[in-house]
Amino acid sequence: MSGHRLTLPNIITFGRILATPVVAWLVLSEGTGLRFAAFVVFVVAALSDVWDGYLARKHGWVTDVGKLLDPLADKLLLAVTLIPFYFISHRAGEINHVPFWGPLPLWVVLVILGRELLITLFRSYASRRGVVIAAGKSGKYKALVQSLFAGGLLLWYPVQQWALARGFDGPIWAVWSLIHRSWIGVTLALALLLTIYSMLDYLWRYRSVAGFRS
Repeated sequence: MSGHRLTLPNIITFGRILATPVVAWLVLSEGTGLRFAAFVVFVVAALSDVWDGYLARKHGWVTDVGKLLDPLADKLLLAVTLIPFYFISHRAGEINHVPFWGPLPLWVVLVILGRELLITLFRSYASRRGVVIAAGKSGKYKALVQSLFAGGLLLWYPVQQWALARGFDGPIWAVWSLIHRSWIGVTLALALLLTIYSMLDYLWRYRSVAGFRS
């Protein structure tokens, strides 16, 4: 394991970080094509996270830099989707709402992003004390469910626009719409639960870094 070597997984992670402004711009666009592009770019970025992790483990390219950058890239990708979701969902028209949630509540954004900020600061503090906190299982599950929610909602907006423009209706469309709506509503609820759980898990596992004793 190298602490500073620039490896392929780290290069992929850098690429994911550089893609975040593109994702933010595409998400906030109102054109159907650009919104479909937002979904595609997001999926590619999310899958790159799986790819760089696989390469790092397979070839022994795990580095301290990667342990710090990988969670940062995930947090940036979350922020450039969740914050635009908040503003989009508060635009006029039910088509902009988050299924089963309506306009995305501010407290949801604050809980999810607040957790990310807290853990990032905690990681930085631990790093200064010589402790590198890599992503744990609870954090990975949380990130996975958050990505499933974000991907679902990114696809929801252009699909709804496309269907409305073409006058789609009927039982098949109704079933698909219900499944898609349920996917978004359930994954957001699970993401909230895992966000809180993973935060408590990190703080408990590294309580000695924070100065607490069991």
